[in-house]
Amino acid sequence: MKKAICLILCICLLVLPVSAAGSTEAAENKGNTVVGAPEVKAKSCILMEVETGQILFENNADERLAPASITKVMSLLLVMEALERGDIKLDTIITASEHACSMGGSQIWLEPGEQMSVDELLKATVIASANDATVALGEQLAGSEEGFVALMNKRAKELGMNNTNFINCTGLDAEGHLTTAHDVAVMSAALIRHELIKKYSTVWMDSLRNGESELTNTNKLVRFYEGCTGLKTGTTSTAGYCLSATAKRDGMELVAVVMDGQTSNDRFEGAKKLLNFGFANFGFTKLNADLGNKTHIKVGKGVAPQIPISAEGSFNILLPKTAKGEMKQQISLPDSITAPIKKGDTVGKVTLSVDGEQIGVINIKAEEGCDRLNITHTFVWLLKALFYL
Repeated sequence: MKKAICLILCICLLVLPVSAAGSTEAAENKGNTVVGAPEVKAKSCILMEVETGQILFENNADERLAPASITKVMSLLLVMEALERGDIKLDTIITASEHACSMGGSQIWLEPGEQMSVDELLKATVIASANDATVALGEQLAGSEEGFVALMNKRAKELGMNNTNFINCTGLDAEGHLTTAHDVAVMSAALIRHELIKKYSTVWMDSLRNGESELTNTNKLVRFYEGCTGLKTGTTSTAGYCLSATAKRDGMELVAVVMDGQTSNDRFEGAKKLLNFGFANFGFTKLNADLGNKTHIKVGKGVAPQIPISAEGSFNILLPKTAKGEMKQQISLPDSITAPIKKGDTVGKVTLSVDGEQIGVINIKAEEGCDRLNITHTFVWLLKALFYL
């Protein structure tokens, strides 16, 4: 009688139906808004978080305007990417061309045939906004300024900067040379992610030519704003006073763009107001799934009755600080799953929300695999049962 019962139980394991596992969903974010807005004296402005690209505040951010020297953000991005690829090195020596030396405007007064390293030209471009240095770098990468500008426009399209058109690489006024505060924020975020740029953009004063040429950063926030990491000023008669400013505090980096301010003070004060607004109202919250006592899941038709499970990692979400502590989670996990199961398979999910708005999904994974029970396993179990009867 006992033998018959063992056989029946083993066969039942092969045929009993079980519920299906939950579907897999990728983690995703949705932004939140806060009340109140900084007053910025400029035609256009925007505040963006660098890592996520989330817009925290904007005003007229899609109007196409002359960008002046914040154009150089794209020029510098291409240089950083070339360095990363190994196309050039910081100690690569560049010889100044007649064209580069003819730029005018902000410059370090390069002489035709004068040689400087990429490192030195980056100092001049970032700190002093030198047009001649910028063109020299562009010519090194593309053979000519025209070729370099073509690369700039190509990269702009790749970044989704659909309202941008560059005519030159310096930002000198030119018909059709236009961008938007939004597009500037996008390319600024891309640039500041390259840690190397901060070697230059955080410097207040430096020098070239063995100390003969002094450099002072055109971005006053580098000296006077806590956490400032850069990035670029710009001023022309057409563009007015412009600034793309970046700053990092408590693990969050922001970019504030101010375009067409009436005075230099307008752009710096405007950027400070934007950054202060961002740091005061937003922050990253680390989301973890809490499975409580749900540490295992039952397995049907498997060689093991259950397997351990865990929530898959965590992720950071940018939220208004007022939203903290209001997060809720919903666990979607079946009572059991059907073998076979591989280690790492998704068996459920945890949906996280704030104020009823879904902000992310964390998958629940199998910590161990489990083979499907077959006739061989059944007879092994049967033999073991018979042996120990």
